[in-house]
Amino acid sequence: MWRNSLRFSPKLVTSNNSLHLSSISSSAANDVARPPLLSHSFSQSYSYSPSPSPSPSDSLKLGFQRPDGFRALSAATAVDLASGASKASYWARHYGRCYWELSKARLSMLVVATSGTGFVLGSGHAIDFSGLCWTCAGTMMVAASANSLNQVFEKNNDAKMNRTKQRPLPSGRITIPHAVTWASAAGLAGTALLASQANMLAAGLAASNLILYAFVYTPLKQIHPVNTWVGAVVGAIPPLLGWAAAAGQVSLNAMLLPAALYFWQIPHFMALAYLCRNDYAAGGFRMLSLADASGQKTALVALRNCVYLIPLGFLAYDWGMTSGWFCLESTLLTLAITATAFSFHQDRTTHKARKMFHASLLYLPVFMSGIMFHRLSDNQQCLTEENSESSVELSLSSQDRNVNSKNKLRNSTDRTQVRPPVSYASVAPFPFLPVPSYVSS
Repeated sequence: MWRNSLRFSPKLVTSNNSLHLSSISSSAANDVARPPLLSHSFSQSYSYSPSPSPSPSDSLKLGFQRPDGFRALSAATAVDLASGASKASYWARHYGRCYWELSKARLSMLVVATSGTGFVLGSGHAIDFSGLCWTCAGTMMVAASANSLNQVFEKNNDAKMNRTKQRPLPSGRITIPHAVTWASAAGLAGTALLASQANMLAAGLAASNLILYAFVYTPLKQIHPVNTWVGAVVGAIPPLLGWAAAAGQVSLNAMLLPAALYFWQIPHFMALAYLCRNDYAAGGFRMLSLADASGQKTALVALRNCVYLIPLGFLAYDWGMTSGWFCLESTLLTLAITATAFSFHQDRTTHKARKMFHASLLYLPVFMSGIMFHRLSDNQQCLTEENSESSVELSLSSQDRNVNSKNKLRNSTDRTQVRPPVSYASVAPFPFLPVPSYVSS
């Protein structure tokens, strides 16, 4: 029995050694360093061809060395994180671009500029810059919402026009539910921001303007050419919104900048409608220029509204909003855009229409900059009113003094009565004549 066990032991050792060598070779092939625990334990048990024990430095190295599997796992995790970050960056840029185009960001920024100008004009002598920032932010959100809803309703029309067929909805870069969600969130957030940071009047004007633009003006573009005048009303409300946000009320002076916006938009859109007649016809929009083959009516409407802009500078000066310099500058500026409209009326070509369009683009920022630069604060307006009142009082007092002096002269002449010549003649030469008696009054 002992022999059998001794005979079996070399076989066991041999098999274990072969197993140990095969494991070492396989681990070397996989570049994985594993401690030879099985052979070491077996050599301690049987003392047969003991393998050299690892040194303390090797043991320390083996104890703290990272396996290659962990390295591979960490590398794969880094690759996944990098790919996830690149995908997140791509989608962020994609949707950011879509939201930018849905909002018509440049047009919305122009709306914000008009609202900010109205806020400055309605602020008086002290401008609340934090309130100005909140008002501009709320106006931007509401304008972005209105423009996004406009594109949702006009998706099929935009797909037929060369100028608009690459927008996010016609090109399929974003879905309609996504665009509606974005527009609703922006509109509600902007209205709530104006209600909380400005006042309810400004929030009501913003909400009403959104409804007027998205649900009245937008469908009316496919029904009747009067949509241009409705759109002009929409464009005139933002400066009134800014004034209401600053002053809390709407006065007669608050109507001057909205009037300028209203009359300015007519020649601006008439020029645009004339230049893009083919696109508007393909999209199914009803513009005045489509029913006016000669362009005479379009040019006449543009010229008439340019003439309406001329007295606004004088009204701003007469109502005490600006100095006299703005009256002169505004008149010259309005005469310049009126000259381009008259030139388009005389020669109805795309070149003249483009010149009028560019002049309208220049008019609005120069007008708003001038009215803010030359504006009079409340203190200056009070001083101007006091000076005018004092001058009126001085003129009235001088008139009163003149009237009093005249009355005194009249009374003195009444008291000193002049005797007729007969009385002088009746004293000495003719004593027999009775001397007339005078009753002193």
